[in-house]
Amino acid sequence: MYRGGRRASCIWHRRAGKDDFCLHWAALSNHRHPANYWHMLPEYGQGRKAIWKAVNPHTGKRRIDEAFPHWMRKRTSEQDMYIEFWNGGSWQVVGSDRYDSAVGSSPYGIVFSEWALSNPSAWAILAPILIENGGWAIFITTSRGRNHAYTLHQMAMRNPDWFAETLTVNDTIKRGGKITPEMVEQQRVEYTGIYGQEAADSLIEQEYYCSFEAAVLGAFYGKLMTAAEQEGRISAVAVNPDLPVQKAWDIGVDDPMAIWCFQVYPGRIDIVDYYENHGLGFDHYRDWLFDRGYRGADWVPHDAKVHEPGAPGARTRIETMFSLGLKPQLVPNEALMDGINAARLTIPLSYFDEKRCARGIECLRQYKTEWDENAHTFRKTPAHDWSSHGADAWRYLSVAWRQAWAAPPEPPKENKPLNQLTYNELLEIDEANHAGASERI
Repeated sequence: MYRGGRRASCIWHRRAGKDDFCLHWAALSNHRHPANYWHMLPEYGQGRKAIWKAVNPHTGKRRIDEAFPHWMRKRTSEQDMYIEFWNGGSWQVVGSDRYDSAVGSSPYGIVFSEWALSNPSAWAILAPILIENGGWAIFITTSRGRNHAYTLHQMAMRNPDWFAETLTVNDTIKRGGKITPEMVEQQRVEYTGIYGQEAADSLIEQEYYCSFEAAVLGAFYGKLMTAAEQEGRISAVAVNPDLPVQKAWDIGVDDPMAIWCFQVYPGRIDIVDYYENHGLGFDHYRDWLFDRGYRGADWVPHDAKVHEPGAPGARTRIETMFSLGLKPQLVPNEALMDGINAARLTIPLSYFDEKRCARGIECLRQYKTEWDENAHTFRKTPAHDWSSHGADAWRYLSVAWRQAWAAPPEPPKENKPLNQLTYNELLEIDEANHAGASERI
């Protein structure tokens, strides 16, 4: 980085000094190039504990005070976790869950801390800013399964414009690191007492040996997605033009909206596409689907019957979808855990298009519950993070696909001019129109 590097991917083991290095590099970079710098955690709330108030146990000083001594500072905002320097630059703790609200301040350097747990869309939005101003980005993390951190690191190792490094505990021991094998084994014993042997071994492999193959702790579908990959069910999947493409929606208002696109066969479901976005109306998603020829049924949750925000008398979401030419169908109203069980049963039947569904596949791999520190067990309910939207849409797909298969649409009939229709054919059209209107009501 000192010699002009602009991108780095560092898979370093737990307690290897990732954040400390990046804090000091941001301070040095600001001396050389006064500008705005961000230290981004997966969630904004994590930044206060992990970075802003974190204390170096070896010195007893706050880490930010070591990296940014007070003589450098013009102003410090404890509330906003923001430091303004005398030379005109600034440094701030931000969260990947709020990256869109921070766009506009044009950072010159960004540290993506715990990148494997962050929203990958943050980089997609922020990368053009750094490309335009020639800024730098460093991605630091421990491994968390074969997700976006894994694929980015693989790319970085092949790209001469990137620095890429994996440091296991064995590597840092050779360099005089403070973590010893005895400490790691003691941690294994403690993990076993809390989580059990299998989970403890996975945690040690993940946290200290940088294994991307270790199961994500608490993941609902992690092993099933690993099996899908091993069995060759994550590859190229063609769209059958003779079969309608059904869609399963997770409808968000403030949150992103996610859509799985699928085709059903006896004993098999082809997952042909996935799309996610936020802050856009139904017409945007309609256009995206229709541009790809996806015109089958649109399976939506029961909350699609609520009215859109706005004045009294506003349309329901279903009415909005009908008005746009979509074909909404309500999915069965299953309890959350029943839906998750249905999702588990559906994955072994599914074949995913690796490229078009890449984002959705990551959601399924990362969808997890949280550890309850008080009860010393995993919570039954899932954590709400960037993976939730794709996982919720998958849950709706999983409780709807049997209905989609049970009632395949009739093939289109040849259109005839009115003067060529028989009396019986006119009656059939009239009855069909009345039946469709009653069904919509």
